[in-house]
Amino acid sequence: MLKKLFEGYNKENFKVAIGMAWPAIVESFFVAFAGLVDSFMVSRLGSYAVAAVGLTTQPKFMGLAMFFAVNVSISALVARRYGEKQRKDANSVFVTAMVFVVIAAVVLSIIFVFAADPIITLCGSTQENAEEIATHEAAVLYFRIIMGGMIFNCIQMAVNSAQRGAGNTKITMRTNVTSNLVNIILNYLLIEGHLGFPAWGIKGAALATVAGTVVSSVMSIMSVCKKDTFISIPFIISDKIKASWAAFKSLVRIGYGIFFEQILMRIGFMATAVMAAKKGMDAMAAHQVGMNLMGLTFSFGDGLQAAAVALIGRSLGEGKPDLAKNYGKTCKALGMMIASVLIVVYFFGARTLMSMFFEEEHIIEIGVSIMRVILFVVLFQIIQVIYMGCLRGAGDTLYTAMAATISVTVIRTLVSYVGGFVLDFGIIGIWFGVLADQLSRFTFASIRYRMGKWVKIKI
Repeated sequence: MLKKLFEGYNKENFKVAIGMAWPAIVESFFVAFAGLVDSFMVSRLGSYAVAAVGLTTQPKFMGLAMFFAVNVSISALVARRYGEKQRKDANSVFVTAMVFVVIAAVVLSIIFVFAADPIITLCGSTQENAEEIATHEAAVLYFRIIMGGMIFNCIQMAVNSAQRGAGNTKITMRTNVTSNLVNIILNYLLIEGHLGFPAWGIKGAALATVAGTVVSSVMSIMSVCKKDTFISIPFIISDKIKASWAAFKSLVRIGYGIFFEQILMRIGFMATAVMAAKKGMDAMAAHQVGMNLMGLTFSFGDGLQAAAVALIGRSLGEGKPDLAKNYGKTCKALGMMIASVLIVVYFFGARTLMSMFFEEEHIIEIGVSIMRVILFVVLFQIIQVIYMGCLRGAGDTLYTAMAATISVTVIRTLVSYVGGFVLDFGIIGIWFGVLADQLSRFTFASIRYRMGKWVKIKI
């Protein structure tokens, strides 16, 4: 089976893809794993704390939507300029992006901190009894701290995106792994108060997350302080490279589709989260753990996507469309192997995984039912993420935005509502919407990728 899966693949290209992909996969996995560990550690405080963290997830990503778009633009443009051997232009893109990121992060951080309470209410939080009030207050506190420190996260993501575009995925892996190790250690120390540290509960979890991003942002900046790297602050200073309108227009041309895609996707994700919250705190807690576990599967696809963006951008910059296609096929084959392993793990380990987070048998049962749906989600998720990455790396961002909007904002929301409320399947009905979304995105991405027009796009 494996021989057939990799039949026709160039051995050297496969080695290059593996070398580029594995650090990105490890990096993305640790990011998702840290979120899972956060949920695990705050679960010691009670299911209300897991629900509180869950309420902040979608508004947090909504706030980061613009930066996700900028990051894809940075990576695609730097990869293309790397292939074209245009180092000065690549660094101009980097400087321009960093100026924009810092200004935007400061402004948005202030807005989210002051508007935290109504934002959490908008996400489905209710305050009809003591338990719901505690959940709401914990969510507001957590959200304010996380968004107050978002500038460090944004800087780290922007620098790492530039490094990925230049092929330096090991650097971004080291920064993210270190960040998440710091997060996990401080979670242990600050949530329940170990080794003489204060027991700050949900506040400690939030501060641990921010501390991790501070460390990673410093490491990321240090990684571009060397003269011999493709993206280099000393090179920028010596050549007096400044932010430019031309670079900004290039960032916008690639990023605007991704930005609207992210915003509309987050609306769909938030609608799902609100519907999950309406099913009660226990269902919301199980839903949050399910989302974290699904995030682990996404992390593998995301890592392969990061490699695909860099390799495809570089290949097209070198004028080698066939090589770009081969890298896309290679990343897909790797994704299929990983998906097969994850399905087996989740099938046999569903109850064990949920029992790690909850003691209440009825919540565990809800979680196991969610895991059964995730088994089917995994089939489509990893491959669609890789295909979408190939298209984005080539600059075909308007199509990916359209596909994501239809899939997440429309199909996911409608199926979740029908399944969860009209047919009254509860939280599982809402997860049917998640499955429908992934199937839709897989279909859209597969069709576009196989048409092959993406290799002709100029950026």
